[in-house]
Amino acid sequence: MQSTAPSLSFASLLARVKPVIETRLEALWQKKMAARGRHGAEVRSVVDISSDLTLRGGKRYRAGLLAAAYFGVAARGTTATALELVFGAGTHAEAIVAGGVSLELLQSYLLIQDDWMDGDVERRGGPSAHVALTSKLGDEKKGASGAILAGDLVWSMAIESLLDLDVEAELRVKALKLFCEIHEDVVVGQVLDTLSKDADIEELHALKTGSYTVRGPLLLGATLAGANADDLAALERFAAPIGVAFQLRDDLIGIFGSEKEAGRPEASDLRSAKNTAVVREALPLLSPEGRAKVDAVWGRPDADRNAIALAVEAIEASGARARVEARLKALCDEAESLAAALPFPAEAQRLLAEGANALRSIPTGGTTRAPRDPEDAPTSPRRESGAVA
Repeated sequence: MQSTAPSLSFASLLARVKPVIETRLEALWQKKMAARGRHGAEVRSVVDISSDLTLRGGKRYRAGLLAAAYFGVAARGTTATALELVFGAGTHAEAIVAGGVSLELLQSYLLIQDDWMDGDVERRGGPSAHVALTSKLGDEKKGASGAILAGDLVWSMAIESLLDLDVEAELRVKALKLFCEIHEDVVVGQVLDTLSKDADIEELHALKTGSYTVRGPLLLGATLAGANADDLAALERFAAPIGVAFQLRDDLIGIFGSEKEAGRPEASDLRSAKNTAVVREALPLLSPEGRAKVDAVWGRPDADRNAIALAVEAIEASGARARVEARLKALCDEAESLAAALPFPAEAQRLLAEGANALRSIPTGGTTRAPRDPEDAPTSPRRESGAVA
């Protein structure tokens, strides 16, 4: 008998997944503070600031992709809708929550490290971890050391979330092995981004961003649901264009997005000298005058708003923005076609296609209408208890 439960859109899936994931995250952080806070004020500061960053914002896009992929595998041979399977009681829902929590903690760990490496002072509408810890501990070196240790703590919690999952041992091992592979891909991508001068930009995107934002969540969700090799191969093909599209969208918003919308300083990618896809596209197209305007703000965190506006206008006038936007659209089109070929029920194919199409939202008219990264912009008030001002 066919289920009469309503089907979900990907946006509705995200709206339902987000509070469930955040409730579990908050409980885990409270438990961690209770277990470790007794070791002193410095430990409490590291736990509190890591917790604050994790809970401060994000649409939990990764957890949404994980849930959609899990549903695609688990729903075969049943009449269950995503609403029934993903949000019902029992093993399915618990596996989705545990996997989603692991991904969100991995994201926090990577943000802590990335912000320190790039010297970014803001994240999700508040201070980055190393800045908050510098303020708490009264010393810049201690703040940097604290941020490294905060990242280590969050990474261990991400692993712990999967270890505690009540599933067959073989399935748990597969999920943990995949999770470590995701982490290693990000590390290699970060090496290319920070240390290499001639890395292939789309390979870099696939490793640094696509690995834990798209490919990893999809494969982890499918693995937890008992996917076979063909399922995983099909999801990898589907994930490839989305991972690149995600980073291109991030690059566009990193230059053309406002501070409020991005959750970070305006044109932060220019001021922190990030060699993004937009910048690489623009450099050979800029006029000498345009290049001078970009050079005036490149790597200068204190650049004034007028100079920033002139640099952004020069990049747009070069045609670089239009080229990157066209590439983004083509990648989303490709992903939409690949979704229809996934070996899953029609509802799961539609959910995953909508997940890809969510990335079509790009900056328009000199500003953006969407957050810099679906995980970056704050979407709810910060906690008052222990929050860093």
